[in-house]
Amino acid sequence: MSAAQGWRLDDTAVTALMQARHPDPFAILGPHRTERGIALRVIRPGAETAEAFDPTTGAPLASLLRRHEGGFFEGLLPEETPYRLRFTAGPADWQEEDVYRFPSRFGDLDRHLLAEGRHRRLYERLGAHPTLLDGVEGTHFAVWAPNATRVSVVGDFNDWDGRRHPMRRHPSIGVWDLFVPGVGEGALYKYELLGPNGEMLPLKADPVGFAAQMPPATASVVHGLPRYEWGDQAWMEARHERQDRTAPISIYEVHLGSWRRRADGGLMSYEEAADALIAYAGDLGFTHIELLPISEHPFTGSWGYQPIGLFAPTRRFGPPEGFAYLVDRCHQAGIGVIVDWVPAHFPSDAHGLARFDGTALYEHADPRQGLHRDWNTLIYNFGRREVANFLRANALFWLEQYHVDALRVDAVASMLYLDYSREAGEWVPNAQGGRENLDAVEFLRMLNVELYGDHPGAISIAEESTAWPGVSQPVGADGHSGGLGFGYKWNMGWMHDTLDYVGRDPIHRQHHHDQLTFGLIYAFSENFILPLSHDEVVHGKGSLIGRMPGDQWQKFANLRAYFGFMWTHPGKKLLFMGGEFAQPHEWNHDLPLDWHLLADPFHAGMRDLIRTLNHLYRGEPALHALDCQPEGFAWIDAADAQSSIFIYQRNGRPGDPPVVVVCNFTPTVRRDYRIGLPQGGRWVERLNTDDGVYGGSGVGNGALTAEPTPWHGRPHSVALTLPPLATLVLAPER
Repeated sequence: MSAAQGWRLDDTAVTALMQARHPDPFAILGPHRTERGIALRVIRPGAETAEAFDPTTGAPLASLLRRHEGGFFEGLLPEETPYRLRFTAGPADWQEEDVYRFPSRFGDLDRHLLAEGRHRRLYERLGAHPTLLDGVEGTHFAVWAPNATRVSVVGDFNDWDGRRHPMRRHPSIGVWDLFVPGVGEGALYKYELLGPNGEMLPLKADPVGFAAQMPPATASVVHGLPRYEWGDQAWMEARHERQDRTAPISIYEVHLGSWRRRADGGLMSYEEAADALIAYAGDLGFTHIELLPISEHPFTGSWGYQPIGLFAPTRRFGPPEGFAYLVDRCHQAGIGVIVDWVPAHFPSDAHGLARFDGTALYEHADPRQGLHRDWNTLIYNFGRREVANFLRANALFWLEQYHVDALRVDAVASMLYLDYSREAGEWVPNAQGGRENLDAVEFLRMLNVELYGDHPGAISIAEESTAWPGVSQPVGADGHSGGLGFGYKWNMGWMHDTLDYVGRDPIHRQHHHDQLTFGLIYAFSENFILPLSHDEVVHGKGSLIGRMPGDQWQKFANLRAYFGFMWTHPGKKLLFMGGEFAQPHEWNHDLPLDWHLLADPFHAGMRDLIRTLNHLYRGEPALHALDCQPEGFAWIDAADAQSSIFIYQRNGRPGDPPVVVVCNFTPTVRRDYRIGLPQGGRWVERLNTDDGVYGGSGVGNGALTAEPTPWHGRPHSVALTLPPLATLVLAPER
């Protein structure tokens, strides 16, 4: 309790309190030692009388004088003693704890780490945490708003009245906190702030809120950290092996809201999705599921890429523990979980981070640095240590609290370049006069240092569309040099070139042969993932099958051959939902996939091919063990442009049998087509995408004996029949 001269509060301070404009309510409210004893000051709008009483005996301790008709009361306690408050209004009477008698939960270490921007678990202090304090149940609220002149927590527990619960300010760290007795899980709340000039701001959702209302409602919901009993210990202990560069990684990218719906058309819960999705993806042999952003977002049409509640799994599919259940069940089924994470920008919704405390707090003030005009979103100020800390702690939160295995970091290119999607004069150069966002580079390096250091076995993945060097190379020993430190990078160049190639009429492909060979020039410069993501089936691009030329049979044959090429090409694999059965329509986030198409043999055959490819990829070390090393690939013949044929060899580690791949991207059957082989003996077709079981014409070879006839620089060779628009995978018989 503070020492002060006198005990009655002056009228000016009373008025400031009742107008909710006093900057330091803890200096006045609650018990304070004075010359006359313990002065007790209380705000309770709507109350007519107030008294303090002994919580054990119920005996009155002090009757409090009503100094303001709005509900300000003041009196003297005889001594420092436990007390509660009793109020009346007309015939009603009730009891409450005094909010302003409780201490702060912020210790010296918390203040130190927050001030330096190094609090990796800041979510344990900020946000709304149901807790027991001094034997009283309630919720501790804390929010960073350094430039606000007053912050109150408002909610359904105080009639959204900012006079009721103004918060304690910690000037050294810009944080406001308050313990509110009696508030428990499920309560709705926001923060009411006055800006630097005393202006009232829109009510703000909690930046570190752990749950939120169902959109379009925007309040935060008291929840605290998720409470879940995990059963995935075996997965977590072996995770580093499942996500290593030498492991087979095949990712099924999913938008939960439109993958599948309930029979009544409603959204599936996390638990319902877990049961159905794990069975489906597991049957098809995918090693990982990647979820479009799970963080709470106000606009469904953003697919989650404009989040506001970075610490809250979206309420659309149920409570936070439901998401934990989904991850846990995936792990128990041997499937990893990747979550798309968006640190590049945030939406400008009034209840979100935009001008959070009346200033450009999370974003840059200069629109040349802080505004994404393409998306009408705001760019985080990565150079502000508190903002960078907020984002890094959020990344670690998903790994720590929800056991997420990987974060796919969205829009990395927009973070790295100050002139991203800007014309001359519309951007601000860095201190060296360059276009690189040095603050973002430092942020990403530190993010990966902390991610890999705190969570061994977890990985980060960059969606980076430029030739920025060393995206998936280690950060230097000093933490400020070297690569960016990601585990993997999406190979956007490969995706664009190859999709353009297979979208051409076969008669023209001979003139664009390099679109399938060029990717091997840089295939091992990064640890690549080959992505056929949601971005390729939206915004008028159509579907994968819709891009293929020719009649129906040729379209399906083209796509089967392309999938065969992709799954045997160096790099890990990613396929967006619906692609596995060749959904013909462009993806619509408001509708489920066209599951009825699986009654059609062509669509069912495509799904069966994906199953075969995944199991082949996982079962043949030559197809995955050296995915990220040049020793894992060799051209046998990349020069037959006229026939649009590609022949290559995949290698594993010493002792692993090689695999030879032949792609024929024309509808012409090639007979007696000789190819070189690395060894003699019997070879078998491990895969033929033209097999009738997949909807093909059934042209094939079966088992073959390599002849000691040198060809293509190899000591042995064999004459093949190449099926039309097909990929063959050959391996030594064993």
